[in-house]
Amino acid sequence: MSHEKLAKDILALVGGKENINNVFHCVTRLRFKLKDESIAKTEELKDLDGVVTVMKSGGQYQVVIGNHVPDVYATLLKVGNISATEGQDAGGEKEKVGPLSAFIDMISGVFTPVLGVLAATGMIKGVAALILALHWVSSTSGTYNLLNYAGDGLFTFLPIFLGYTAMKKFGGTPFVGMALAAALCHPSLSTLSSGKALYTLFSGSLFESQIHVTFLGIPVILMTYTSSVIPIIVASYFTAKLENGLKKVIPDVVKTFVVPFLTIMIMVPLTFLAIGPISTWAGQLLGAATIWLYHLSPAVAGILIGGLWQVFVMFGLHWGLVPIAMNNLATLKYDPILATSVMVCFSQIGAVLAVMLRTKNKGLKALTIPAFISGIFGVTEPAIYGVTLPLKKPFIMSCIGGAVGGGIIGALGGKLWMFGGMGVFVIPAFIKPGSGLDLAFWSSIIALVASFIIGFILTFAFGFKDKEEKTTKAVQPNESRVLEVKSPLNGKTIPLTAVKDAAFSSEAMGKGIAIEPSEGKVYSPVNGIVTTLFKTRHAIGITSEDGAEILIHVGMDTVELDGKYFEARVNQGDVVKAGDLLVEFDMEKIKEAGYEVVTPVIITNTPDYLDVIPAQNSKISIHDTALTVLV
Repeated sequence: MSHEKLAKDILALVGGKENINNVFHCVTRLRFKLKDESIAKTEELKDLDGVVTVMKSGGQYQVVIGNHVPDVYATLLKVGNISATEGQDAGGEKEKVGPLSAFIDMISGVFTPVLGVLAATGMIKGVAALILALHWVSSTSGTYNLLNYAGDGLFTFLPIFLGYTAMKKFGGTPFVGMALAAALCHPSLSTLSSGKALYTLFSGSLFESQIHVTFLGIPVILMTYTSSVIPIIVASYFTAKLENGLKKVIPDVVKTFVVPFLTIMIMVPLTFLAIGPISTWAGQLLGAATIWLYHLSPAVAGILIGGLWQVFVMFGLHWGLVPIAMNNLATLKYDPILATSVMVCFSQIGAVLAVMLRTKNKGLKALTIPAFISGIFGVTEPAIYGVTLPLKKPFIMSCIGGAVGGGIIGALGGKLWMFGGMGVFVIPAFIKPGSGLDLAFWSSIIALVASFIIGFILTFAFGFKDKEEKTTKAVQPNESRVLEVKSPLNGKTIPLTAVKDAAFSSEAMGKGIAIEPSEGKVYSPVNGIVTTLFKTRHAIGITSEDGAEILIHVGMDTVELDGKYFEARVNQGDVVKAGDLLVEFDMEKIKEAGYEVVTPVIITNTPDYLDVIPAQNSKISIHDTALTVLV
């Protein structure tokens, strides 16, 4: 399936552009924030060729694609005429979610955009550590230092990158967040703490701090903010709130420069005086607490994290551990938490290899090959959702292998010394800079091999219920039939491709026809059930008795009227007959408000049919056939 067809099908099945608040992507998934998830056709999405599965987690509707998700994402934006918001809400009613979901959504929104380049630079830093440990270069050589700078630069100035993504997530101006972070990372800060201290604050306590400088007489507790995570995220939250508040009171004529001037002028001192120190102490306490819990029993912690990691990922709960690991790397210079999770991908591909060798199903065997290859590099969604999870037993065996690998890492003291890649690319991240290939490093190799072998042997030994081969009966010419969809409006017909909204004219949501109405009434075009009635009443979806799914969208961008000038005469779930009045709308008022009333009428499940043929007559009434559907 081409990226364009896949993108069009996904767009149609999630409810179209108007049901999308925002969409971005991570390594393998399209992550939608939908206005109404009930509109999305989850089971049909799962059946699409090119979609691995669909997940709902952390307030996100996640369509798992696989390795080529960036290409599908770019195509989706193009065919749907959607702007790339990368996690910033694009309007719509806010969905009420619980604290855990809200936290996961916040963390994923902040970290996802930078995760790919963070992993890439971590891999470069790992390569530098590896060639140094193997004595291929010296620590003073230009080769080593340039590679180390390439790998370490992003992590050193990580607050600047997170300032950008956090401000986008919190609804502020990204470059203001970057300016704030740049002040925190200014290279001259270290010189302020040199020399004799003016006095000491909180003497004798955990928070004892020497004061070298003041701001308007207020003591400044100097911290090291390079490579930090929590201070800039917290500061960005308050910065976005302040900025948006100032936008409401500053005149438009000077808003462009006065708002960022006041925001930065206020927030930089406030961050240095209070937000930064408090957040840093909180981060240090968080790091100390996680290490304390880990050291209660490193092996048990490794078994639990390694064994449950895939379950965490499936439900998005792993995002709760990502900031802890990033904070540990910033405050402790190492992290043992994520270290226990990374070997489960090798257990997963061990299980996939066993399935590959045992299955008699040709389709399943074909799935195992790309799943195995991508799993080597740490992308396990195709393996999980395409192979092991549907078969159940192999997934359980891979979790057992992950638990063993995590336990070995924990027992032998394996640690991640940098945020590296996934799969085989994570191995150099276990090398402690300047220490060479020590026992902690070799524990990662032992864990890798053990996880792979256990996943393979358990799956091969205990087996699984093989999938039956699916056969598809060919449709004979004399078996085809025709469905007729009457016009829901009286008026003039317009080719759907002539509609100004690209989501309709590109036929991304399905084939159909557009009608310029002569009166403000919408009638049911078929016998069926009202499956969707938007709160704004400008659009209505009907499923016919024959299964055709019809969307009637009154006007262009009329969702912005928020239901004004529209009156529904039916409710969602009502059974209707062809010719029943569905919606009334005030055409003249809508036009006066600056909106067109051209109404697309489309078959949203077009891929289920041989073709959808629009009427050719220029004038049409509710008694005429608007669309002929070939089954």
